[in-house]
Amino acid sequence: MLPVLNLWKQIKKIGEFLYKLQSIILFIIMLGITILVTVQVILRYCLHHPLMGIEELLLFPTIWLFFLGSANASWERSQIRARIFDVFLKSVKLKSFLNIIMAFISFGLSCWITYWSYFYFLYSIKVKKMSATLFIPLVYAECAIFFGFLIMTIYVFIELIDYIINFSQEFGGYRKL
Repeated sequence: MLPVLNLWKQIKKIGEFLYKLQSIILFIIMLGITILVTVQVILRYCLHHPLMGIEELLLFPTIWLFFLGSANASWERSQIRARIFDVFLKSVKLKSFLNIIMAFISFGLSCWITYWSYFYFLYSIKVKKMSATLFIPLVYAECAIFFGFLIMTIYVFIELIDYIINFSQEFGGYRKL
C-alpha cells in the first residue's frame, strides 16, 4: 500500500502545481478585465470617444475566468453542495463513506461533461466561427469549456482518491500519510 501512497503524493503535487499555475492565470485574467473596463470607462465617459469592440474583447477573458474559477472551487472544495445528509447522519464513518459516493458520482458526471465538451471543442475548431466586430476566432473562448471541465475532472478525481485514502486510514487500519 505504501508505494501507492507515494505515487499518490506525487500526483497530488502535480495537482498543486496546476492549481498554482491556474491561480496565476486567473490573476492575469482579472487584471486584464479590470484594465479593459477601466479603459472603456475613461474613453466613453471622460473623453466621449468609446472604443468599439472592447465589450466583445471582454467576452474571451470572462469565459476563461468563469471556467477557471469553477475549477478553482473544485480544488478548494468550495463549490456549492447540498449536504442535507450531514444534518441527519451522526456516524462519522457513514459520513465519510457518503463523501466517497458523492465524489464518485461527481467524478462520473464530470467525466461525462468533459467528454461532450471535448466534442464541442472539436466542433468549434471545425466550424471556425468568428466574433462579430473584431473577427477573433471564437474557439479561443469556446475551448475554455473543455479545458475548464478537464481541470475540474482532475480535481474531482483527486478529491475522490483523497476521500478513499482517508476512509481507509481512519476505518481500515492503514497508516496515516
